Amino acid sequence: MTKNVLVRNIPDEVANWIMEERQQYRVSQQEFLFDLLTSAKEKNSNIGNKPNTPRINPLQPKQLPFKFIDLFAGIGGFRIALERLGGQCVFSSEWDKFSQKTYTSWFGETPSGDITKIKPKDIPDHDILAAGFPCQPFSIAGVSKKNSLGQKHGFKDKTQGTLFFNLATIIEIKRPPILILENVKNLISHDKGKTWQVIKETLEDLNYHIFYKVIDAAGWVPQHRERIIIVGFDKLVFTEKPDFKFPESTEEHQLISILEENPDEKYILSDHLWNYLQEYAQKHKKLGNGFGYGIADPNGISRTLSARYHKDGSEILLEQDGKNPRRLTPRECARLMGFPDDYPIVVSDTQAYRQFGNAVCPLVVEAVGKKVLEVVATHLHNEDVCLLK
Repeated sequence: MTKNVLVRNIPDEVANWIMEERQQYRVSQQEFLFDLLTSAKEKNSNIGNKPNTPRINPLQPKQLPFKFIDLFAGIGGFRIALERLGGQCVFSSEWDKFSQKTYTSWFGETPSGDITKIKPKDIPDHDILAAGFPCQPFSIAGVSKKNSLGQKHGFKDKTQGTLFFNLATIIEIKRPPILILENVKNLISHDKGKTWQVIKETLEDLNYHIFYKVIDAAGWVPQHRERIIIVGFDKLVFTEKPDFKFPESTEEHQLISILEENPDEKYILSDHLWNYLQEYAQKHKKLGNGFGYGIADPNGISRTLSARYHKDGSEILLEQDGKNPRRLTPRECARLMGFPDDYPIVVSDTQAYRQFGNAVCPLVVEAVGKKVLEVVATHLHNEDVCLLK
């Protein structure tokens, strides 16, 4: 049988200490005080002593089962990351047939196609919406005109005609508690900042706490790859702005760690292509431009892998003893992005280069996801709530 204990008139310094300690352990006030009293009883010590270890362990990411959807899925970088954290994918969408082929091979299901043809009501309920949505220009002339006339407008006026409109509509109708979105670094400056202005304002108008940061994947893979990550928390679920912080990584990685021992010689540049790249670089050097090929340092990190890598491999080339430089193999590109070797390459080299160059880095998403789930764990500890409404 349990009994209730009521404590009144707690001094501010004691109340503040309790708050600081329970936040450190990420447990509720009741859980912390129960542990404190139990620990004091077991040790026959003063109640004010700090417990060495909380009896109730904070929830960890993999202890929090959740459902997510994977939009603009590509080859599933988001899915790999969120499944590692204990998530279950309940819906995916990708229009490119070659990416669909890879996705089907890896996950055993074919994503739904064109997102513009998908009805939000047909999408299952979910806890996290993940999307690497494309960047498109927005026209805000109509919005400015309505503002000048004192007329109301919503995200549909600002985003109509773009794929972000479809994403925003899904968010509005399905109300996922959490958003994790990814885009190119230049989203911030695109169209003189107007594109980002519309995206951020739209998500905030949809009633989400918004956090964003440009993260370099070099903290997780041997590649300089900056991408903006946007995280949103539904204000109807997270009534107060969460104490969310993006992950930091200071790990150093080396390109040599992802190289194959005996790559096929077909990846060595032909004399014709190598001469062209050298002449092209020399031409632009005289003009004062920075265009040209890049010889990568095996003991350092590479440039950003792009979707155009299949054309000539110029941004990441490796020197060869007595031979022309070579480009990375598709498998090396997969490793460079953080995709494990047990995920087979089932498309042509050209399509594989495009897919990996367009992909999100799973290790970055996983690190962000852990931080998101830490917020969820604290939220569930402190309130008698569930995420799905």
